[in-house]
Amino acid sequence: MASGVHKVDISWDRRPQIGGGIGTVANVVFDNSRKLNSLNPPALLDLTEAFLGLAREDDLRVVVLSGAGGKAFIGGADINHMAGMRSSEDGRAFITSVHKLCQAIRDCPVPVICRMEGYTLGAGLEVAAACDMRIAADNAFFGMPEVKVGVPSVVEAALLPRLIGWGRTSWLLLTAENIDAVTADRWGMVEQVVPVAKLDAAVEHCVAAIVEGTPKAVRAQKRLMRRWERLPLDEAVQAGIDAFAQSVAEGEHIERMGAFVNRKRK
Repeated sequence: MASGVHKVDISWDRRPQIGGGIGTVANVVFDNSRKLNSLNPPALLDLTEAFLGLAREDDLRVVVLSGAGGKAFIGGADINHMAGMRSSEDGRAFITSVHKLCQAIRDCPVPVICRMEGYTLGAGLEVAAACDMRIAADNAFFGMPEVKVGVPSVVEAALLPRLIGWGRTSWLLLTAENIDAVTADRWGMVEQVVPVAKLDAAVEHCVAAIVEGTPKAVRAQKRLMRRWERLPLDEAVQAGIDAFAQSVAEGEHIERMGAFVNRKRK
């Protein structure tokens, strides 16, 4: 889909699954590369609608989200649009649209892998934090520059303390300084950093590992992890018991476990 100068391209990689059937990997590429893939209201709407549509795909197994052009994943919110905001209603409408995109990513029933190279800034880092896993090239830089342009970092910036802790979040949000990929890796902001030439291979390794899992179990695992975020420990444990019992009742484990048991007997 395309609107104005940006495009949201979705390509489909349909793969045979272990035990039969087809599993689909969706590659979502956001292209506003002339502006470092910055996000304006039409782009936010198109990306949100893309993820809401993906959530309805029954055979979907994994989504890979990336930015076009090689210079940025998402270089932040469109500064030209933000400079024109004047009322609280303007600010609320725009930042709510950022949150709706992040929420659509978090609500996607399958894992979303964020593929990053170049700059990931502001709203782009919020989008990345909303993904389940982040794989970065060694040329990546990360930052939350909002306080330098007169607004606080908000919405899914609230996920950052869960990823990197309060002190490092404070550093990013209050100093507005960028960090490089090595630092982001050390802080736990990304799961893997690789040379640019190996980025696609690293993403594919992660995709292939997820697709090897059984479809219902992977979806159940993501759904359970989202519940863990909200629940006290004892309730989180009980939610896991309920999820395990439901999984056994659905029977997806029978073929896989049976094959493992039979292999051990040979």
